[in-house]
This record gives sequence, C-alpha cells and structure tokens, in this order.
Amino acid sequence: MGMAVKRTATAVALTGAAVLLAGAVSPHPGAAAGDSRPVVRTDAGAVRGVRSGDHRMFRAIPYAAPPKGEHRWAAPRPVRPWKGVRDAAGPGPLCPQVASAYAKVTSLEEDCLVLHVTAPAAARRAPVLVWVHGDGTVGGGRFFDARRLAARGTLVVTVNYRLGVFGGFALPGLKGSGTFALQDQQAALRWVQRNAAAFGGDPGNVTVAGSSFGAAAITGHLTSPGAQGLFHRAVLSSGEGMMDMPAGAMGPGVPAYPSYSWRTTREMRETGVAMASSLGCAGRDAARVLRCLRALPVKKVMEVPYIMNAFQAFAFGNEVLPELPEKALREGRFHRVPVLSGATRDEHRLFVGMTYDAVGKPFTAAQYDQALATAFGRNAGAVRAAYPLKDFRSPALAWATVVTDRMWARGTHAQHTALGRYVPTYAYEFADRDAPMYLPLPGRFPFGAYHASDTPYVFEDEAAQSRFSPAQVRLSDTITDYWANFARTGSPNGPGLPLWPRFTPSGGLPHTQSLAPHRISFVDYAKEHRLGFWRRLP
Repeated sequence: MGMAVKRTATAVALTGAAVLLAGAVSPHPGAAAGDSRPVVRTDAGAVRGVRSGDHRMFRAIPYAAPPKGEHRWAAPRPVRPWKGVRDAAGPGPLCPQVASAYAKVTSLEEDCLVLHVTAPAAARRAPVLVWVHGDGTVGGGRFFDARRLAARGTLVVTVNYRLGVFGGFALPGLKGSGTFALQDQQAALRWVQRNAAAFGGDPGNVTVAGSSFGAAAITGHLTSPGAQGLFHRAVLSSGEGMMDMPAGAMGPGVPAYPSYSWRTTREMRETGVAMASSLGCAGRDAARVLRCLRALPVKKVMEVPYIMNAFQAFAFGNEVLPELPEKALREGRFHRVPVLSGATRDEHRLFVGMTYDAVGKPFTAAQYDQALATAFGRNAGAVRAAYPLKDFRSPALAWATVVTDRMWARGTHAQHTALGRYVPTYAYEFADRDAPMYLPLPGRFPFGAYHASDTPYVFEDEAAQSRFSPAQVRLSDTITDYWANFARTGSPNGPGLPLWPRFTPSGGLPHTQSLAPHRISFVDYAKEHRLGFWRRLP
C-alpha cells in the first residue's frame, strides 16, 4: 500500500484515446533545423525530449510491448523498434487504474509500459536512480518530478508497471502468476542496462529506489534471481517487506496476515479463481477461463468491487520469487548491495485519519477498545495499559500510534537488522511532524510525519513544497543530497552534511538517523517505538 501519488494527479483522468498523443513518432529522423530539443537513440529507436535549464527530460519511452489481448497476464515482451524519431515530450499513458479517495486518476490503457528519464544537461557516466512508485493500484512514473536529483548529477528513471489485478493476477496453470508487476520492473531495469549510457548514465552504478508498495517490490528484487546484476544499491522508504499485519490494522474487517506484502502462489491463485467467477469466466478448463478473461474489456474487469486491491501483494514460491523474501533476508540469501532504509515517525496516522477523523467519522474510545481486542486478543489489556488514552489527544492518535509501533516500526527495525548483518545499511526515520498534507482529504487531523510524507522532500511537488518553511526547504535539500550521494557512492555522507553512521546490529545501539527540520541526528528508534514491549508479546 502507499500514498505517493501527487496531488496534481487529482485533475487527471486519462483513457485510451487521451494518451495516444504521447506516443507520436516523427516521420523524419533527427532534430528539425533550429530545434534544440535533444534526440537520443535507444536500442528500439530514437526519442526526442525537451531541454530545460540544467536538465533534459524524455517521457513515455516504451520499455516493453503492450500487455494486451493474449499477452495480458504474461511476461513483458521486447518493444517493436520504430523508425524516425519518437516524440518523448508528452506525459504518456497510465496503466489501468480506478480513482481512489486520495487520487482521482483513472485509465483504461493497457499500452502503458513506459518510463521517463530526467538527466543532467551534460551527463556523462552519471549514477542512475530508478524509481518504483508506491500504491500498487494507482499512480505512475509521470507523477514524480526528478529535477532536484538531476541537478545533483543523478540520472533518474521513473517507471510505469502493471497495477492491481493486471500486475498481480494469478490462476492455476498461469505462468508468472502474481508476479507480473515485478516482471515489468525487472524489464525496466534491463532497459536501463541497455540504454542508460545513451542518456549519459552509468549502467554499472544503478540504484533502485521506492516507497511503500514500491519499496516492498524492491525487497522482492533483492531476493529474485531475475534481478541479479540489474542494480547496485537500493533505497527502501516505508518498506513493507518484513511487516506482518494484525487483524483490523488496515480497517474494520481486514483479517490478520503473517506477511503484509507476500502471499503464496497458491493463495493468489485461489483469489484469482474467485475473481474469475465474479467476471463470468468460471469453469474447470483453465485455458478457456484465461481466454475468457483476456477477452474482457479493461473497464469490465475493473467493475468488480475490490478487484484491484485483491491483488495488491506479490506471490512467492515461483520462478520470480522462489521463497518468502522476508525469510531470505533474515538468512542472508539476497543480492549484496548497500541499502538506505527507513520509515516515517507516524506511519499509520495517514490510514487512521483517512478512514475516520479526517473524513468526519471520529474514532471513539469504544472503537479503540474494540480495535485492541480484535488485533491483540488476550493481550489487549497489556497494550491498553502501555498506550492509555490519557496519553493521547484522541483515540484516533492512540490507535495510530499502536499500529505504527507494532506493525511499521517493528517491521522496519527487523528489516534494518536483517540487512545490516550482511551489507552496508543506513537507517533513517523521517520525523517532520509538520510535513504538509498533499493528499485531498477534506477534514482536519494531526497527520504528523505520516506515511510517504517524505516523498516531496526528494521529488518536486508544488502542492507540498509551496507550503515548506525555510527549515523544511533546508531539510529537503539535505535529504536530496543524502540520496544523491548514496546513488553515487553507496553512502549518504558528503561534505557539509550531518554525519550518518551505518546501522550495525551488533556492538552497541544501532544508529538510526532522525530527519527533522531542526534536528538531524541519532534517535533511539527501538525505545521511541517501544519495541522492547512488543518483543515481549507473542
């Protein structure tokens, strides 16, 4: 899950007809006389971008063929080469998605496997950062403006990939079940290996970065045989790869899961069979069911309630993810690359706020007691004693703190510990409790340092940054410097920046860097989030 879609996206509603303009191809190769727009030749053909100040942008470049018709729910295929020069100035398509409460974005276009390149004006062997956006059911690479990173000498690639049911669908006998989004991302990383140099990037120095669902995907890539050698560093922001989920944590009626991001291939296939029946494609002949499903219009597929969210997880126990990534990380079976890993201080306030108080449905003391009982059973009393309502301004904040500590912080700390045993790991907590709320939620609620609130501190976002204080501007500059340094060298440290020691699980208190407008330094992460208390509970 994730909330990284930009607020500016709320005015966008793209369907197939509206996005075709972005794929236009000029009949004449090269730039026209007097045209200063840069042209780069990729392995599939030339693209013409735009130049602005100290950077160049190339948008909506296909990295895989359209996953349509018989290729829906199949591995990504190579792009068909084009003649002439393809216009890469427009925003391009979004993958199929339906509007949500926080992103009024829709698309029905399956020809959507494109990426966007933002490069320094005169890049040569620049470090490459590939951004995998969050959410899992909405969004796209076009919403992430990477000019700040490009200004620091980093070539940034932001990626579209199949979302929801189109990225995670599974059926008995369907090869790749539950992993099509991961396969798309690996296809994009292979595109980077083939083409980064043409844009001035270094294919031997690639960082893959993501937030929320995107960070969980990267955890998968760290353990996936198909990702071997495709990247050399990783950034995990609010990653969910080592989280479990207590009952009711993500809303009333949502059951507990031992893994937030991962399901067995069998589980995903069972979900697929049920959804196929809802779409009128039931039957015992798996091949016939699949033909029926592939023949359905995108709109018809997405009309089934909750079908997009039903596949917002990754399947393991297959060729793409042979084993549970959480287990592989704990036991050291992953690609050994430096990692920058962290979360926000108040992760779960976003989810509680957008379900209750921020939409005019205040979370009550009685609901707090019920939520504790649902999530923790016979241990509810111990949790209530550790998090008494008198310590919080509202029951909503009490519940948000409980879930932040129990689910997010515990999972994040476990991730730091597992990674830190084997590779250079730099842990952080984003702690700006006045971070601007850039999602279109109607009510007032103290969201604090909410889930994905750090994203606009790296990527340009006018809705958030226009509200930054001078101290927040400085924090944004520092965080972006840390990211750029990490992409270049594998360490966030650099001249003029507060020292950031590595997270070392053994030999004393591990270092977590607190990132706040008026303080960038060590925080005792385990103490702050009462992880000792949670370790004592079964």
